[in-house]
Amino acid sequence: MGGLLFMVNNSMCVNAGKDKDTGEDRLIVRVRKENYDRLLLEKGARKMDFTGKPMNGFLFIYPKGTETDKQLIFWM
Repeated sequence: MGGLLFMVNNSMCVNAGKDKDTGEDRLIVRVRKENYDRLLLEKGARKMDFTGKPMNGFLFIYPKGTETDKQLIFWM
């Protein structure tokens, strides 16, 4: 994944890095599967997809979703 990775209880929680295709900063966040569809509607959120098959429970969060401290804290 690259970037800076934070783990909780030996599981990935948040990754801060860059989109290799666009160079944009982004977060990768782990979310509860039952909240996935709702959180996907949040500003800046996209399905995490490295291989052509989105990984349920993980989202990419692009800069529009972390423009304010409140938004960044929400994802952290």
